[in-house]
Amino acid sequence: MKRLIALLLIVGFFQAIGFGQKKKYPPPQVQTPQSLDRDATAPQVNPQSLADLKWFEVFGDPRLQDLVRDALNSNYDYRASVARIEQARANYGIVRSSLFPTIGASTDLTFTGRSRDGEIQLPEPLPKERNFGSILLNLFTYELDIWGKNRKATAAARADLEATEEDRKTVLTTIVSDVATSYYNLRELDFELEIAKRTLVSRQESLRIISLRQQRGVSNMLEVRQAEELVYDATQVIPALEQSIEQQENFISVLIGKNPQPIVRGEPLTQQTIPPAIPEGLTSDLLTRRPDIRSAERQLYAANARIDVARKAFFPTISLTGFFGFESTQLKTLFNGSRSVWGFVPQLAQPIFTGGLLKSNVKFTRAQEAILLVNYEKTIQTAFRDVADALIAHRKVKEVRQQRELLVTTLQDRSRLSYARYNGGVSNLLEALDADRELFTAELSLAQARRDELLTVVQVYKSLGGGWQ
Repeated sequence: MKRLIALLLIVGFFQAIGFGQKKKYPPPQVQTPQSLDRDATAPQVNPQSLADLKWFEVFGDPRLQDLVRDALNSNYDYRASVARIEQARANYGIVRSSLFPTIGASTDLTFTGRSRDGEIQLPEPLPKERNFGSILLNLFTYELDIWGKNRKATAAARADLEATEEDRKTVLTTIVSDVATSYYNLRELDFELEIAKRTLVSRQESLRIISLRQQRGVSNMLEVRQAEELVYDATQVIPALEQSIEQQENFISVLIGKNPQPIVRGEPLTQQTIPPAIPEGLTSDLLTRRPDIRSAERQLYAANARIDVARKAFFPTISLTGFFGFESTQLKTLFNGSRSVWGFVPQLAQPIFTGGLLKSNVKFTRAQEAILLVNYEKTIQTAFRDVADALIAHRKVKEVRQQRELLVTTLQDRSRLSYARYNGGVSNLLEALDADRELFTAELSLAQARRDELLTVVQVYKSLGGGWQ
């Protein structure tokens, strides 16, 4: 009997360590496009993708790198994702414990006494005090996983853990892109504020000159009022920009897990580096690079494993229980060899009628798998769209930025010539004011285009699955 117990324990142990590992699960086949850029003049797909670079190789501003590091250490979403991993790891340990025997111990000691008034006349009087008890070692309580139900449940829990780890990488990618986006927005607002202040100084100087001309009778009050209009227009922009800047700083502070505070700046907007070329990489790499796709695949695997768990609930359950210990009516003789007790209890349970519970559970798990399959396919298609949108945005925004640079250069020359003609008495002030107004608007638009170009790099990097390494 003892050899049989030992044999069953050995079989159960090797069953746990040998079959509890994750088995290879082939995900559904998804057709991938040849290229995600529909522009015929676009460069050919480069196997060296932008996403293969580390985030600190893409975003070279030292202050931006410091902000990203702070966010990776203190961001609330990232801390929550780490806690969810610990939760999933603990759940995996709980489920996996079913593959191993449960060993425990128990003891029972009883002390009784009788009062003198409560004595009962017996042929052989009992002692007034009696002590007895038992000490048992539950050698094992173990369910034989003949059908593999517990192994499949363990594999599902393991897949849930892996999906949670991929979700953490998704959070990492999002944090890197959110911090970079917010920082570039902040630097663009700083640049707009710089333009507004520079324009205000220039317009105030023009107002001073026009006022002197009016006092000398060369100009008139209408031209003074027109110059004042431009001054007030530039002045009212500055408080609005300062408000946006402080609110953007508060937003970045939350991203890095700190109270609202000023943000240390690095390189100005015009000196932020942009990769000269954005290789998109191989489209099939998205299936292995993007953590959200891998998370969806692991969730699908877990659902598939739970279908097997539900199906195998129809089969009998075989469990073994064994114990060994001592039991005696006197404590002093509790550990005598003659007081030893042991037991070995095999049990078999077979569900016969469950009111449709088991069948409904199988249908339920299959429906869950169908939902996750749709989610997996949708996640892949969404990833392809994200990359395609980001690539076209990067190319077109770059073209917009180049044209706005030409426009600003033209308007700067026009404004200079208009004021020179006005000061020379060749043209009226309205021509110069119109050129000044259009230049101010064009400079703000150019600042936004430069920011948008940086943001498209961030979006391409994120859509390709970079940043989590």
